[in-house]
Amino acid sequence: MEQIGKAGQIKQAEQCGRKILVVDDHREILKMVETILKESGYTQIFLAACAAQAMKCFLSEKPDLIILDIMLPDEDGFSLFQRIREKADVPILFLSAKDEDEDRLFGLGLGADDYITKPFLPEELALRIGVILKRAYSIPEEQREKERHFFLGEREILPERAVVKYRDQENTLTAKELMLLEKLYQNRGRIVTFDTLCNAVWGDSYYGYENTLMVHIRHLREKIEEDPSHPRWILTARGLGYRLVKE
Repeated sequence: MEQIGKAGQIKQAEQCGRKILVVDDHREILKMVETILKESGYTQIFLAACAAQAMKCFLSEKPDLIILDIMLPDEDGFSLFQRIREKADVPILFLSAKDEDEDRLFGLGLGADDYITKPFLPEELALRIGVILKRAYSIPEEQREKERHFFLGEREILPERAVVKYRDQENTLTAKELMLLEKLYQNRGRIVTFDTLCNAVWGDSYYGYENTLMVHIRHLREKIEEDPSHPRWILTARGLGYRLVKE
């Protein structure tokens, strides 16, 4: 029982260490959400009052979750959502005063992970954030690589923790990034086709995810390559797929 408790504490600590970006043009809402997050144990919170600030923070900090208002002074949240999702499949929760059914359905139809209307209960917001993070970053047991760890040069990959260790630093992998890396590692030295990689991550309904696959590969390279623009480990087989170099 003590071991289970410690494991639960580790997972909770990892979740609370996730980066969360809050985007809202009302200062009171920003501070209120920040307070809710801090009281829930989250430590890396970033605030933005407009779309321009949000995009700048997104590109520099690479948040693990975004809480996004729809009515922003320089761009509507739906448009910002689409621009962000073109670059990364980061979980996004809409937090808006617009409670019409068509807005809610439109936001969820775009692919948002959740939609909450103002006013809201602090406990509900904290609960929904926890559910989204758990769903987005928890790896199913059957997807874990049998080996406890492996190396790519000086970088140590720990699949069970979804972590890349380099010297004294740790970089967290998303669930999809880990699935891709594991699939490539299982076929190390061989070309893995686009279709095979998409199917490994999104299942039989993977059609249309080719561009999203490229985004995930780019972010994966940023975490395991010395120079992501000139990769050493994940090489592109033009027109076919990707290959993880075998030393």
